[in-house]
Amino acid sequence: MSNSNNNFLTKIGVFYDGNYFYHVSNYYNYVHKRKSRISIKGMHDFIRYKVSELEGGGANIAHCQIVDAHYFRGRLSAAEASNKSNQLYYDRVFDDILMSEGVTTHYLPLRGFGPRKTEKGVDVWLALEAFEQCLYKKFDVVVLIAADGDYVPLIRKVNSLGTRVMVLSWEFEFIDDFGNNRSTRTSQDLLEEVTYPIAMHTLIDNKATRDTYVINNLFVPKTSPNKGQEEEPPSENKDENGYHTSTIFSLKEGYGFISYPPNNLFFHYSEVENVDFNDLRVGDPIQFRIGVNEETGQDIAIDVNLAE
Repeated sequence: MSNSNNNFLTKIGVFYDGNYFYHVSNYYNYVHKRKSRISIKGMHDFIRYKVSELEGGGANIAHCQIVDAHYFRGRLSAAEASNKSNQLYYDRVFDDILMSEGVTTHYLPLRGFGPRKTEKGVDVWLALEAFEQCLYKKFDVVVLIAADGDYVPLIRKVNSLGTRVMVLSWEFEFIDDFGNNRSTRTSQDLLEEVTYPIAMHTLIDNKATRDTYVINNLFVPKTSPNKGQEEEPPSENKDENGYHTSTIFSLKEGYGFISYPPNNLFFHYSEVENVDFNDLRVGDPIQFRIGVNEETGQDIAIDVNLAE
């Protein structure tokens, strides 16, 4: 445990598996009833609060400070991202958010051909960087936002230095827009090795904790687009009538999806105006405006027109 004298600083290092964090944030923004992304600042406030609660029976939160934070993820090249609507813009917005919170970014190029691109080496890079920083900066607590059992050797090494490890874990399951069952689980081996396993999904959904300030603060306020969520694309991507331009990503019976990073926008056949829905094809250029589904609160495409 930390020094019994609460005047000593408890030094915290935070390491994000970026792909995992992005996946979790998407779940809360598009699937969960919160309908909001996870805030980086809110995450850091939560971490400091939780460390102060667990270290020495409630250390002063002012003495629990994040002295280093790192974010690791595979990323498309600039040339590839420029072919995806607004992807470069969204990448830059998120980089600005990370930079404003003092998070150092580490990107590796995604590997593969066509749409099947995968991350290679990101977990190894995270592990090496985390262990090296533990040696040099002598953290009291290392926090991992990660789920993979491949990080178990890292945790054992960090434990050998006398550093406590906290893992923020999520478990959830849902059916995606294409009828596929999606689930997220954290490695049990990983959880068994750490000092502080924190089940985030339980805290977020539990009646006793879900409406507390520290939990609500985890999510980006809908009225504050500059503090953690994606902003609206630049004005040049929208005409004076509020129409956006993109292409059809997929089509089903009576509905489809439009390419619109970071995810895709749903549209119903009844919103198609200048062409029969059955005449649409994947890849067709279209114009549309953005509306809101009254039942779910999610953004959808409305007033959809085949671009001439």
